Amino acid sequence: MNAFIYIANKNNPWINLAIESALFDLLNDDEIYLYLWQNDNTIVIGRNQNAWRECRVEKFLKEGGHLSRRPSGGGAVYQDMGNLNFTFIAPKSVYNVHRQLKVIVSAVNSLGINAKFSGRNDILAEGKKFSGNAFYSGRGKAMHHGTILIDTNFEKLSDYLQVSKAKMKSKGVRSVKSRVINLKTLKQDLTVDMMKEALIESFNREYGVVSENKPINDLYETEIFKNYYDRYSSKEWILGKSPDFDVIHEKRFEWGEVEIGLTIKSGKIKQCKVYSDAMDADIIEDISSALKGLPFNSISIVGEIQKFDSNEITKDLKAWIKTWKY
Repeated sequence: MNAFIYIANKNNPWINLAIESALFDLLNDDEIYLYLWQNDNTIVIGRNQNAWRECRVEKFLKEGGHLSRRPSGGGAVYQDMGNLNFTFIAPKSVYNVHRQLKVIVSAVNSLGINAKFSGRNDILAEGKKFSGNAFYSGRGKAMHHGTILIDTNFEKLSDYLQVSKAKMKSKGVRSVKSRVINLKTLKQDLTVDMMKEALIESFNREYGVVSENKPINDLYETEIFKNYYDRYSSKEWILGKSPDFDVIHEKRFEWGEVEIGLTIKSGKIKQCKVYSDAMDADIIEDISSALKGLPFNSISIVGEIQKFDSNEITKDLKAWIKTWKY
């Protein structure tokens, strides 16, 4: 495999997400990429999340924040210059979440901090989360990206993000700040640059390669980057359309939260939107589309979901929707 390192030189989330997606499209079958990037004063929400429920949108934008939406599932994160983002992009034949997580954990361990993987997408130190991860795949390749909290402003993080009471209760904690940790707390001389170097060394060691740093500027003038930038900077992508729903159902499961909004006309579902922080973004989006036009009753909705592959999400949704009294 040819291994390449890309290091962003801008701190705008729309630019950096566009670079990430451009790299995903440009990847060749014999390559693996590690992309390192930072966003300043940014909230990034998951592909199927409702921005207005995940963060204080008006306050955040009024105070100069950058709101953005990524193409993967998962939850909302606050990012500033005390946070480092990483992305692994690889053909599915090489893509291996365990190995990629090992790169992160080994890099942090090499700096004298004891880290370990926990749960569906978190990496912990001292029992608290410093890294969340999300995933995306298609066309024979896959992407794994995440955050590393080094010296993030937790006051802003807890001020801007509106984590649901159900989510906090399920984790047995009272606030966002109580369940996250900055690595600088555990190693006071730690810098973002030190973490970058540790990640690159760990990446090379894990894959037995001598990676080559590639210039990021070459990508800015490409048509593929410009198209992705237009998408990620658009209000339609970031905020989506929020119709006035006639019916809203919400519940928290082991795999994440879900909110189903329905607009009803003449006994049929005219509009449907499923919001969720589930890691499987595709199935959430597909269900949103599939329910439009159905008769407005739980039997029809369950019957449509029955057509999807049976997994944890579809099983839980069917059992829950059967309890709706329609």
